[in-house]
Amino acid sequence: MKIKSLIPLLPAAVVLASLFFSHSCANTTQAPTGGPKDTIPPVLLDVFPLPGTLNVPVHKTEIMFKFNEYVKIKDQKSIYLSPPQEKPLKARIKGKSVIVSFEEDLLPNTTYTIDITGAVVDNNEGNPFPGYALTFSTGERIDSMYVTGLVQDCSTLNPVNEATVMLYKDQADSALFLHRPDAAVKTDQWGFFCLRNIQDTCFRLYAIVDDNGNNKYDPETEKVAFCDSIVWPKHKVAEGIYELYKFDMLDTAACLARKTDYELNMFKGVPGKQMLVNKVRVDDRTSYLTFMAPYAQVNKLNIKGVANKNLITQFDINRDSLVIWVNDPKPQPDTFHLNIDYMKTDSTGVLVKTKEKIKLVKPKEGRQVGKSSRKDIKHEDTIAVFKTVSSPETFEQYGIGIEFNYPLVTEAFDSLKYEVTNPRQKTEAGHYSVERDTLDIRKVRIRHIGKILPGYEYKLTVPWRKFKDINGHYNDSSVVKIKLPDDEKLSSISLNVTGVNGTRYIVDLMNEKRSSTLRSYTIEKDCTLDFPYLKEGKYCFRITEDKNRNYMVDTGDILKHIQPESVRFFKLKDGNILITLLSSVELSQDVDISALFK
Repeated sequence: MKIKSLIPLLPAAVVLASLFFSHSCANTTQAPTGGPKDTIPPVLLDVFPLPGTLNVPVHKTEIMFKFNEYVKIKDQKSIYLSPPQEKPLKARIKGKSVIVSFEEDLLPNTTYTIDITGAVVDNNEGNPFPGYALTFSTGERIDSMYVTGLVQDCSTLNPVNEATVMLYKDQADSALFLHRPDAAVKTDQWGFFCLRNIQDTCFRLYAIVDDNGNNKYDPETEKVAFCDSIVWPKHKVAEGIYELYKFDMLDTAACLARKTDYELNMFKGVPGKQMLVNKVRVDDRTSYLTFMAPYAQVNKLNIKGVANKNLITQFDINRDSLVIWVNDPKPQPDTFHLNIDYMKTDSTGVLVKTKEKIKLVKPKEGRQVGKSSRKDIKHEDTIAVFKTVSSPETFEQYGIGIEFNYPLVTEAFDSLKYEVTNPRQKTEAGHYSVERDTLDIRKVRIRHIGKILPGYEYKLTVPWRKFKDINGHYNDSSVVKIKLPDDEKLSSISLNVTGVNGTRYIVDLMNEKRSSTLRSYTIEKDCTLDFPYLKEGKYCFRITEDKNRNYMVDTGDILKHIQPESVRFFKLKDGNILITLLSSVELSQDVDISALFK
């Protein structure tokens, strides 16, 4: 029996699809010899078993998708079965059909949905088949409920494509780690998902970036999202449901018009185990230790033959990476024998005191240079290397950063020469302060004291031989100049922030793609934030609720049911998060943070 006998509208859909996707056609059974390029995607003519078929055999079942032309399988992983099986599906081409088989028996009395969206293209031009989801049952009934939602990155709120969204009837926290879900689906390019033909019962809802494709959550490597509440489907599958359709991902209006029940924020969780995962000797005096989880507890460490007073250690902000420097300018051995006493997770999941002995071998290119190769020594190998970091856009907020490659043993920041030149080229001595970085002993900020003016040039000179690092090397001299623009074409934004109410928020000005932070403020009260020297373009404001007041965006914890810290983007009245900034404009925007996070 043909599918069109049960679905009378299919022939019309085939014609409409052809008209929709192309104004021309070509012979799709052989390579074209001329004429317009084939842009028509394959059209599905028949499927087996038919949609809604009951009592499908659980053993040696095959699914057939027949097309109007020869096709090929572009991505077999995109053929997705819900609920998923342990073994991956097998797919092959037979004539103009795709045949899907199963490596294990189907479950009895179960509603299945197999989705081939993104898997099939035509044989000649690679035109993609828009997609199709076939539902059938191995029992006497078809489950008829559905839920929709959106999966987005917790930090940028960008949609997450190809995330695996999963439903579990098992309410235990361990279900996500131990077994495959009762229903699952992949998100599309808009982060949208629709879990269709599911049971009318309560579920737990999760999403993961399933790197290894096993339909289970691996907390050490994979990102995850979860819904705080129990999910009970409230929509029933029926004809004409907009959210059940397959859309062209380039049709922005149609994709955005789909309604969503849930919004899941994807984050990289905190690993459940603590252990040393990486030990690296970088050069003569520098080594790194990396831990699996943050907030590593190191009780004691020492290097054989090196006095403890000559060891400098520094954790990063998450305390999952430790750098170790040997403060001794004499040549060091090719191998450090490091003894470390730290808290490690044992086989029962408990943190216990653990002692490990580690060999840190110097890389070949970092070993002692012999006399015959001294001509290969570079100038930077003999000086205390540093760099200066600043820009006109951030000078007022951050000043000039100085970052040394190694910790210093001798410093003289009072010897810096700081000058200010006005637009008439009159130069005067400037006043500055030195602010040390609380997280990195190699970094300082030089801040201007006084009013900062457009059109002025601020010049910092670092004199020769005023700083010595742990290698015994002195610095070269360096000059950095910051000219604040007075270009009339540049624009600025003033953000008038209200509704802060004593909560700490991080306000970031970001570029159009939300891939870069241009300027950042941390606030705890109502204020006006200035963002000067902006070029014509599109910008957006990201606002993060810093609940634990640690000046960073914290991730979530699925076992503790802790969501990542809340992020919102400032929206214009039309709902758009992008602010189009013209040249020569002083723009002012008002944002009520309490309303934004309500």
